[in-house]
Amino acid sequence: MDRGVKRTALSAVGLVVFMVGMSFAAVPLYDLFCRVTGYGGTTAEGTGSDTVLEETITVRFDASRSRTMEWEFRAPETRTVELPIGQTGLVFYTAHNPTDRPIAGQASYNVTPYSAGGYFTKIDCFCFQEQVLMPGQTVQMPVTFYVDPEIINDAEAQFVQEVTLSYTFYEIDMPETEDTAALTPVTSAQEG
Repeated sequence: MDRGVKRTALSAVGLVVFMVGMSFAAVPLYDLFCRVTGYGGTTAEGTGSDTVLEETITVRFDASRSRTMEWEFRAPETRTVELPIGQTGLVFYTAHNPTDRPIAGQASYNVTPYSAGGYFTKIDCFCFQEQVLMPGQTVQMPVTFYVDPEIINDAEAQFVQEVTLSYTFYEIDMPETEDTAALTPVTSAQEG
């Protein structure tokens, strides 16, 4: 085999290996980009706002699950809240495992419109950790949040009057330990 053919073959193999490696790195890098910039409706994490404005914003809540997730998953009973920008809000989503086996789940989330995603700030959320529900268990899952007052200084987001917080639950492999989020049980098959 002549030298030019070998070089071309090695270059092609190297390119394939590089592209495969980049395909595995793309998801975490994109996730990091979205968290830093708020792009794609990715929310921020914070500890609370020192400023509460007179202007209000309406927050809607949505819940869905993947086709393979066997849990029942519901948005808060109060589907919308109107809060002053910067004020902390608290809502509870509900999950129920109607099966006869433990199921682990992880929630993905986003905020629409996307321009408001970086200003929707979560203080605490069930989505930060994997969740495990035992057979027949129903739990209330809290989300503590606020909309950052800096939203009014953003040329694109300052006129947003309503945002929607959406969660989708996916079944995941059972974690090796049961160190999961502290959930508030509503009912359980083991009770009563």
